[in-house]
Amino acid sequence: MNYSKIIEFVKEQTEKNGRPPIYPFRNRFEHIMRVYRWAIKLQAKVGGDLEIISLAALFHDVGWEDGRPHGDVSAEIAVEYLVEEGYDDKKIGRVAEIIRIHSDKDMTEPLSIECQVVMDADLLDEVGAISVLWDAMATAEHDNASYKMAYNRIQRYYQINLPKIKRAKTAVARSEYEKRMKMIRMYLDQLEKELY
Repeated sequence: MNYSKIIEFVKEQTEKNGRPPIYPFRNRFEHIMRVYRWAIKLQAKVGGDLEIISLAALFHDVGWEDGRPHGDVSAEIAVEYLVEEGYDDKKIGRVAEIIRIHSDKDMTEPLSIECQVVMDADLLDEVGAISVLWDAMATAEHDNASYKMAYNRIQRYYQINLPKIKRAKTAVARSEYEKRMKMIRMYLDQLEKELY
């Protein structure tokens, strides 16, 4: 299926939804596209309905409204769009449910494989080489930024993210998460040798 029309719609909605950026370099649409690509890679290994996974990944962060969960707002936007495009009601319902709960990574209730894949793709986008880059760029926003300040931030978030491996729903995502954390640990060890 060609998703170019949906991707263009998501880009437009994301740009105008008014979600305040935590950092000026963090682009919500780019995050959505990374999650979409990871969801496709995970689906190829663990299965699930590719169309539901793709649609849920593309719409998962499209909406924002102060005072409401962004999953609810994003699900409403997705439902409206998919109804207008003539998608099957059952499929729309499954996509909307995944979008609504995608941020609840600590959920223990049984989840569909499609929901697991989208949650895992979203989780993986927050850790790894990209998180090291994020920490370095966030540090540069501060007055008196330094390499040691960046090292300390990377180290702090490494410790925060270590236990989050339990949030991974699939074995494939857990393996990838573990690999990324090992890479960060090796990077921090090397950086420490060079700094101190």
